[in-house]
Formats: sequence, C-alpha cells, structure tokens
Amino acid sequence: MSGDRLKVGAGDTAIELRDLACMAGGRTVLAVERLRIAAGERVAIVGANGAGKSTLLRLFSGFATPAAGDVQVLGRRLPLHGAELRTLRAEVGQVLQGLHLVQRLTVLDNVLIGALARRPGWRGWLRWHRGGDIAEAEAALARVGLAALADARADTLSGGERQKVAIARLLMQRPRLILADEPTAALDPRAAAEVCALLAGAARGATLVTVLHNPALLPLLADRVIAIKAGRIDFDLPVAQVEPTTLAALYRQAPETMPAAMPA
Repeated sequence: MSGDRLKVGAGDTAIELRDLACMAGGRTVLAVERLRIAAGERVAIVGANGAGKSTLLRLFSGFATPAAGDVQVLGRRLPLHGAELRTLRAEVGQVLQGLHLVQRLTVLDNVLIGALARRPGWRGWLRWHRGGDIAEAEAALARVGLAALADARADTLSGGERQKVAIARLLMQRPRLILADEPTAALDPRAAAEVCALLAGAARGATLVTVLHNPALLPLLADRVIAIKAGRIDFDLPVAQVEPTTLAALYRQAPETMPAAMPA
C-alpha cells in the first residue's frame, strides 16, 4: 500500500527491498531479490560504472520509481507523493559528486539550507532564520573546520571545502539516513581521508550508505560492503572479509547484459 507509515523503533530496519525491479529505456537496470539495511548501519556500495549503484541511491531517496517489488525506506513504503515524499526527503541527507551547493550564496547560508525541512513555510524560503539556527550552523561549520569561511561565497571554495560545507549542512539537517555518492571524487588522498572522517562523524546516530570506488576508504565509512554487478547483488560481506582480489575481480569482469524484463 503506497505511502503506508510503518512503526519504527530501536534496532529497526532502515531500508528493505523485496523482488525489486527498476526499469530504464524498456530494460531492467536494477534487480534485487532481497536487501535489508538496519538502522544505524554503515554500508558501502561498490561496482563498476553503470552497474546500478547510483540508481540504488536514487531509489532510497524517492528520486527513482520501482517498476516492481516492495521498497521500504525509514518505515515508509515507496513510491510516495506530495507531502509524504517531502517528509521522507527531510529525513534523508545527501552528499553528491555534484556537491549541490548554491554557488551564489555564502557558506553559512548553504549550511542553513539544512534547516529548511525543519522550518517549513515562507520563513524558510526567505531565509528568515532563527537566531538559534544561525548559532547551530556556525557550530556545524566550526566542527568541519570552516568557521573562518562562513561569509565566503560557495563558488570560491576548493572541492574539499565544498564537501565539508555539504557535511556541515547534514549536521544542520539531522537526517536519519545519509546517502553519499562518491563523496571523495576528485579529492587528493589527504582531503579524501579528512572528508571521510567528517562524514563518519556526521553519521553518528544515522544510517550511512556510501557509493565508493577507492578500496582504501572502505574501512573509514563502512562495516559492510555490497557489490553491484549488472544491476544485481554480486556479494554482501563485512568489510573485514572483502579482499583486494575480490574487488579486483568485480571490476575486472565485464558487466553482463541485463534481461529485457524481470522473469515472471
């Protein structure tokens, strides 16, 4: 039943998929029989380009619509619409490759955007923020080491600084689920490690799902690794059991052609 609100408590499921199929251009691009991610887990999604990783993240945030199957995210069955979808997205924070900062706004204003979901109505859209919100945003910037850049425009920042602003915005949003799509792309190793540490800290008390390509970063952001190959789960292992040879084989194998539709 679309939009049903499920009861959620301690130790609950954050995400659950059953008999999922996602379609694009008349073809199945994602087919998952069963996947469960518990509340508070830290999970990395790995796989070659085009395997279906980003589609999976878009599904979790309600930006992709399943063609078949049962999808539950934060106690809600998808697809959702209208106010129910907005409520879900208020509880889902995202750190994307494209950064998605408002370039013409200051660093502080970008962080304050994280409070919009908790401040509905015209005050939020006019950026009429409460004094407490401003103090909280300044504290979030201090936590990621960018307090001195609060008044700088977002388009003057380096890549690493922009990702730190995105993490400060997460702290302001207080999401229950965080989706990060290659958050360290184009960063040097030192900046990547710093961003990972900040992201892991921001995810305390939340569920974290991260798409990663760099194996060295897996222990920093994940306790569990799910590999996607040609739209299907290839393996699902604790991070300690993921060997370099396992990952090398995943990326070395050419993606298989997905079927035109899920089998009946």
